[in-house]
Amino acid sequence: MNIGEVAKRAGLPPKTIRYYEEIGLIKPLRDPNGYRAFRDQDLHKLAFLSRARTLGFTIEDCRTLMALYADEGRASADVKQVAQEHLGHIDDKIAQLQTMRDTLSELVHCCAGDNRPDCPILKDLSAEV
Repeated sequence: MNIGEVAKRAGLPPKTIRYYEEIGLIKPLRDPNGYRAFRDQDLHKLAFLSRARTLGFTIEDCRTLMALYADEGRASADVKQVAQEHLGHIDDKIAQLQTMRDTLSELVHCCAGDNRPDCPILKDLSAEV
């Protein structure tokens, strides 16, 4: 398969596939003319990477997960540890977003939104640290 075909089948832009090759996540064969020749195993790796990235795993997490996937002697505890750490990061982000939402919601509630210049939103944003 060429890069256009594998991109379509994997649901990834060719630029992303080239980047994954550049950083060593995939290593497609090269035809004598220098064009990439993707195999089914490359497509499988790209689908794996796409799914992992959709779940928010970092590139380094993906590298670790791919290595664990390739290691038939792996311990599932190692895979679970990577996933649990990532889940912790997601929980932290959710908490931060909830705090941001609560603060902004309160500011919006306090703002009259009328023709007067007084605005608690701007007052809060301009507060000294």
